[in-house]
Amino acid sequence: MDYAQFKQEVIEYSKTIGIDKIGFTTANTFDDLKNRLIRQQELQYQSGFEEPDIEKRVNPSLLMNQPRSIIAVALAYPSKMENRPVSKNGERRGIFCRASWGLDYHLILRDRLQKLEEFIYSKMPDAKCKSMVDTGELSDRAVAERAGIGWSGKNCAIITPEFGSYVYLGEMITTIPFEPDQPIEDRCGSCTKCLEACPTGALVQGGQINAQRCISFLTQTKESLPEEFREKIGNRIYGCDSCQTACPENKGRNFHFHEEMEPDPEMVKPLLKPLLQISNRQFKEKFGSLAGSWRGKKPIQRNAIVALAHFKDETAVNDLIEVMTKDSRPVIRGTAAWALGKIGGEQAREALEAAQSLEKEEEVLEEISRGLEFFI
Repeated sequence: MDYAQFKQEVIEYSKTIGIDKIGFTTANTFDDLKNRLIRQQELQYQSGFEEPDIEKRVNPSLLMNQPRSIIAVALAYPSKMENRPVSKNGERRGIFCRASWGLDYHLILRDRLQKLEEFIYSKMPDAKCKSMVDTGELSDRAVAERAGIGWSGKNCAIITPEFGSYVYLGEMITTIPFEPDQPIEDRCGSCTKCLEACPTGALVQGGQINAQRCISFLTQTKESLPEEFREKIGNRIYGCDSCQTACPENKGRNFHFHEEMEPDPEMVKPLLKPLLQISNRQFKEKFGSLAGSWRGKKPIQRNAIVALAHFKDETAVNDLIEVMTKDSRPVIRGTAAWALGKIGGEQAREALEAAQSLEKEEEVLEEISRGLEFFI
């Protein structure tokens, strides 16, 4: 087998199935990454969504017998939305981040990687491949960086020369000894725009993030949001793009290569008030195809309540009173109580005082007290 020729065939085939960029690297351990991950763990900067076994994250040989190389792929996604609906008084809207526009990217990348695997098996039936996207053991960014897809920016995203950081990443471990590509030189230089743009200071320094403070992470949690972050979240109901939109490498980058990535404006910038009463079935029917639905409706509803408070939407007071008094979930009742205080008005104050004498959950009572403090 002429592996150099086969590599070129894989590259050419990848273009025909909608892979926008492909790179190759060795299956050696990611020693530098291991040290960074250990440090992140020590500082308690991890999100908790990652693979907990650091060895599996850095050693491909623990995931496949005798791996020889890793193929990294990138697909560019849109950064601008056509027919973007306007948020206005009485009809306030939330926003899903760009990485949750269109069909769930996990499904898109798995489809492309599966087709790539099938092509490889058709040429080399004895080869072994193991593909993964986001939730796999390996770090997508570490693989992509070493395979020359892009450099790791100060915002902790892979930045490609062609598409900026608006790319989805995936990889495939193989038993084929493909020649590795060269990493790309870091072009961030002295720029710190992403660090300055981060609303919560989650970017501790260039290339280091405290996930516990990252809005993208916070919008995916199911517990009550720490109060210091509520104002900073604004109307984001899933994810955050601040460190990407601030990046000069992303200026003017907007790619519409994949139809399934195109956003439905009403879905990714939804009206907030209808989210408060949406059933599980309705949520799944409307939002189930989005990557941002993976944690279920509870975080989205909590974030929608915070967004209504951000807008101080007085037209939502009746809806929020209904949630505060009737919802079965303490986190949602409590967040609604805080939001009523934030929005203000006599009706909200009276509802909070009435709820204070009826509520049994300590967590909710604390939020009612916080809400009433806005009236002092």
